[in-house]
Amino acid sequence: MSEHFVGAGWSFPMRTDPGGAIALSHRDREIEESMRLVLATAPGERPMRPEFGCAVHDLVFAPVNDATAGRIRNEVLISLERWEPRIDVAEVTVTPAPDEPTVLHIDIRYSVRGTNNPRNLVFPFYVIPSEAGGPADTESDL
Repeated sequence: MSEHFVGAGWSFPMRTDPGGAIALSHRDREIEESMRLVLATAPGERPMRPEFGCAVHDLVFAPVNDATAGRIRNEVLISLERWEPRIDVAEVTVTPAPDEPTVLHIDIRYSVRGTNNPRNLVFPFYVIPSEAGGPADTESDL
């Protein structure tokens, strides 16, 4: 695959290189940073591009259960298909962190288009438990 297709972009988070210029990311690192940026941005957060991002942020107060995991999976698939055309998403799984009841791991298995090199990215998603504290709000159904 040509390097032109993958390209280079500003590093995220933005920083400077040793020469004082804006640091750039290349190839696989640039794609991974781009994916993280899509997932970490809530729609409406960018004034000049209000549709950009992933709607998982609407689920911060949702209970940790199969329905929430399914909605997160769907939102991740939709946003990456729309905003990261350089990848083909093979699978997205959402699982609770074994030692943290308020963290869900979003495991994205993908490949860069034009390659046969499978890759994965694990993105942590943090939920805020309900103050009600009832069993449906705190127990995981996953």
